[in-house]
Amino acid sequence: MSLNLTTFSITARDADDGTLGVAVSTKVPAVGSLCPFIRFGAGAVSTQAWVNPGLGPLILDRLEAGESAEGALEQVMAEEVDGELRQVGVVDMRGGSAAFTGRDTDAWAGHRSGTNYSVQGNMLVGEDTIAAMEQVICERSSLTLGERLLLALEAGQAAGGDRRGRQSAALIVRGADVFPLVDLRVDEHSDPVSELRRIYEVAKIELFPFINALPTRENPKGEFAAVRAAMAPKD
Repeated sequence: MSLNLTTFSITARDADDGTLGVAVSTKVPAVGSLCPFIRFGAGAVSTQAWVNPGLGPLILDRLEAGESAEGALEQVMAEEVDGELRQVGVVDMRGGSAAFTGRDTDAWAGHRSGTNYSVQGNMLVGEDTIAAMEQVICERSSLTLGERLLLALEAGQAAGGDRRGRQSAALIVRGADVFPLVDLRVDEHSDPVSELRRIYEVAKIELFPFINALPTRENPKGEFAAVRAAMAPKD
């Protein structure tokens, strides 16, 4: 059984560092648990509408094997039961993108994609939602991927968003290490995108410096000394 996750989302890749991310919001609780899938070295996927979460790993497996975003999405959707109820956006590690909006998804439904991004939505107030998101992701390339994705989500909400209302939102960014660079979720809130921004601003101060100091394969010691020094009480 599938769940109708009427959703607007964006999948994207940072052209400078190769990080991958998904930002998403909907009028259903806990959207971050079902829609976004990211695997560094493969790509990023958002699967939504009458959602089948199993599509995410299937597409990532094909991307990891070297298929393009377009090829992987086409092959997976060709084998999908009730594919016309699904909506999917994909970005691969080379910046290729692809999207699918089934004929039986709820209006307004559609997508836009380009190099390093795909924007998609269904049961929206109108096309302005994804148009606003596309504009942000294309114009704000100097910012971090997390910031760009959140700005795009905010622009989509400001342009109308889900015509049923608001409830949950999520923002995930992954790099080469086992831990995410960003993994923030609002599971049930009257204004989830605004709440996601509030949490993001707190994380910039209290979480992201810690994440940036974690041990990595390139730096097994990490940078905790600098973080501890910054946190030390001042005389």
